[in-house]
Amino acid sequence: MLSQRSPDSGVAEALRLDKFLWFARFVRTREAAQALAEQGRLRIGGRVIERAHAPVRVGDVLSFALHGRVRVVRVEALPLRRGPAAEARTLYTELPEGPLTSEAGED
Repeated sequence: MLSQRSPDSGVAEALRLDKFLWFARFVRTREAAQALAEQGRLRIGGRVIERAHAPVRVGDVLSFALHGRVRVVRVEALPLRRGPAAEARTLYTELPEGPLTSEAGED
């Protein structure tokens, strides 16, 4: 299981990608989270991810398209459960979208 816990604090150091997406309420079901992760259109720190069990850690930046827009979020905390929406919003920070190609930043 990827929910690795620190021996001192009992707090998870990593969480499966599909669980994070579901706990943070980006998707309604864990099955939908697994499908999103396995489509190959999600990135963690710029790396393309094609597996639902990829580890997510505090500080990771996730980028993915969902509901017609690109979401770029930084993981602020790892949840222990799927809580209410207000609690889920504290798990991440929305970041502005970056350039879509490497040419976008060149003058």
